[in-house]
Amino acid sequence: MHNIKKTIFLSLLVSVGLALSIFETMIPLPFIAPGAKLGLSNIIILITLVVFGFTESLMVGVMKSITFTLATGSVSSLFYSLTGAVFSCIAMYLVYRNLSNIFSLIGVSIFGAVAHNFGQILVASLMMKNMKIFSYLPVLLLTGLFTGYFVGLTSIYISQNLKTHFKDIFPYGG
Repeated sequence: MHNIKKTIFLSLLVSVGLALSIFETMIPLPFIAPGAKLGLSNIIILITLVVFGFTESLMVGVMKSITFTLATGSVSSLFYSLTGAVFSCIAMYLVYRNLSNIFSLIGVSIFGAVAHNFGQILVASLMMKNMKIFSYLPVLLLTGLFTGYFVGLTSIYISQNLKTHFKDIFPYGG
C-alpha cells in the first residue's frame, strides 16, 4: 500500500510540474534575458528531492520534461529540458547531501538553477556547434540567482507543510 501511495503522489508531482511548466510559458518576461524562465517547475523537483530523495527527484524531472514535450510538441526543447533537469538534480542532490549544514534550500536551489542554465547552454553550444554561446551564460546565471532564491524559498514552505501532513508517505518526513 505504501508503494501505491508513493507512486500516486509522484505522479501528481509530475502533473503539477507539467502544469507549472505550461503556465510558465504563458507568462511574458519583459526583461533583457531571452530564454530565461522563472523555473516554477523546479519547485516540484526540489520538493521531491527533499521529501523522497535523489532517484525520485531525477525521475520526476525527467518525466516532467518528457510530458512537457508531448504536451507542447516542441521536440527540440526536450534536449534542453532533459539536460537542465539532470544537471540541476545532480547539483541540488550533491549540495543538499554534502553541504546542507552550510546552505538552506535557497542555496541548494540556486546551485540547481546555475547547473540548469549551464546544462542548457552546453546543449545549445553543441547543437549550434558554437562555443561562443557560453558568453550568454553570465546573463542566465544572474537571472538564475533570483529565480533560484524564489524556488528555494517556496520549496522550504511547501516541503515543511507536506512533511507535517503526509508523514506516512514520505520516508524522510517529520
